[in-house]
Amino acid sequence: MTNPEPVLVRSDKDGVATLTLNRADQFNSLSEALITALQAELDRIAGDDAVRVVVIAGAGRAFCAGHDLKEMRATPKQAYYEDLFARCGRMMQTVVALPQPVIARVHGVATAAGAQLVASCDLAIASDNARFGTTGINLGLFCSTPSVAISRSLGRKRSFEMLFTGEMVDAKTAENLGLVNRVVPLAELDAAVASVAKRLAAQPPSAVRIGKEMFQRQLGMPLADAYKFAGDTMAANMMEADAIEGIDAFLSKRDPSWKR
Repeated sequence: MTNPEPVLVRSDKDGVATLTLNRADQFNSLSEALITALQAELDRIAGDDAVRVVVIAGAGRAFCAGHDLKEMRATPKQAYYEDLFARCGRMMQTVVALPQPVIARVHGVATAAGAQLVASCDLAIASDNARFGTTGINLGLFCSTPSVAISRSLGRKRSFEMLFTGEMVDAKTAENLGLVNRVVPLAELDAAVASVAKRLAAQPPSAVRIGKEMFQRQLGMPLADAYKFAGDTMAANMMEADAIEGIDAFLSKRDPSWKR
């Protein structure tokens, strides 16, 4: 007997860790095993200073078709579903809280929890054949957990329309909605993702780490609290070696040398 292929494949190059969902025959649906594998790998990456950027991609014809409905229906118990969605929610929150920027590389379909994963990533670059939807309502199952990420990425009315109509939207519409940053031809997708990842990886590490945490936390604060938190964060950032080096380099008209 041959060993089954792993449900998640990781590859690292030049400070960029690419996590490829590897259930191509199931359109990379989020099985229990895949959620567990993603969580474990994200936890490892969080403490790995050598990783500067993370890319999440899908093998085969799609990015991710959401949860594995066949697996879910095999255990029709509410306690099981509560645990499954809690574990998936923790994984999505880990993406948001990861110190490194996370880019979704999207092609084919990204539906339900797949759209949730796109919305949870910091950036998303899609091919022109990508399609997005929160289609659970068409099956009698409102996309409650995807709605958390979707409503934080899109405007209120746009989110409501997407969640309650269950309609699929094309890549350009997703870009206009703010779900993805840019759309490129499929043949150019890898190059576009690599270009953005390279740019992010070249930024000063401490500023990226501080900035991502600050950006995510202030979103949930009242305006005055956000400015207080931002000011305190920026003051602390000014004491970091990278900020000192960056400002001194600017004033001296030379290229900075970031602390790695």
